[in-house]
Amino acid sequence: MQIITAAQVAQALDMQRCIDLMKKALIALSNGDARQIVRPVLPLYDRNVLGMMPAYYSSGKVAGVKILSVFPENYQKHAPSHQGQMLVFETETGSVKAIVDAESLTGIRTAAVSAAVTEVMARPNASRLAILGAGLQGRQHLEAIRLVRQLSEVTVWDIRPEAATRYAEEMMMRTGLPVRVCASAAEAAREADIICTLTPAEEPILCAADVKPGAHINAVGACTPVTRELASDLVAAGRLFVDWKPATVIEAGDYLLALQDGAITEAHILGEAGKVLAGAIPGRVSESDITIFEALGQALQDLIVANYVADTLK
Repeated sequence: MQIITAAQVAQALDMQRCIDLMKKALIALSNGDARQIVRPVLPLYDRNVLGMMPAYYSSGKVAGVKILSVFPENYQKHAPSHQGQMLVFETETGSVKAIVDAESLTGIRTAAVSAAVTEVMARPNASRLAILGAGLQGRQHLEAIRLVRQLSEVTVWDIRPEAATRYAEEMMMRTGLPVRVCASAAEAAREADIICTLTPAEEPILCAADVKPGAHINAVGACTPVTRELASDLVAAGRLFVDWKPATVIEAGDYLLALQDGAITEAHILGEAGKVLAGAIPGRVSESDITIFEALGQALQDLIVANYVADTLK
């Protein structure tokens, strides 16, 4: 049995490879080559939870479960919001193949999923990226999105202005791209072609008036039925795609609260991103479409990445 640390994950896995793996994961989840259940989540106190995410990937002959604590306010304590371990089992005898650091897996695969979907949904000439939330995912998303689109400008907003300033300085140095700090989420998003919402917000940070026609949105931060980053009118204005529909209709506040408000119907979910990647359904159909990808993060994504890392380091 391998025990794999965060440093080893970083050594074995680069972002481009992870994007390729996440295309495979999204497609497998949509075409029946994998099985999983909606994650059981145990409430702890305040907004903190313990989540368990099991999945089976038949082609890879592996199964696994990620056990993860999610403490959304940890940014105030300079600690990661997501921490835990991924257990990988081979499915010939059921033995444990590897235990892999889950924080590092979550960090890279979340951004890689957004990039995989951005590649097929954003306009080909999309060049302006808005990052809403200047934490780890803000950094990872810039690294990932710049691999699928030629970026010319990045705008960033965070509820903590000092965090946005640090982000801009660091990411300009790292990427060579101009990064402009904005005073509000609306200002950051206004002229953006690609928008990534990556915050622990409980109430909407963007509405329809803040987003221009033709933009693509990766809605990543909200992952409970009572929290959202997108206002109902923005969800209604967009072509909505999800990572896995069974989870969306239980967990995704961006969708569920818009449904509750009467802004959309259940038919507003046009399909899973894996089907768009496989060419089974269309994503963007016009230059003026606002496309929205509602990303909750799925166990199969972690399993495929963890298994790749374990095989690479064997």
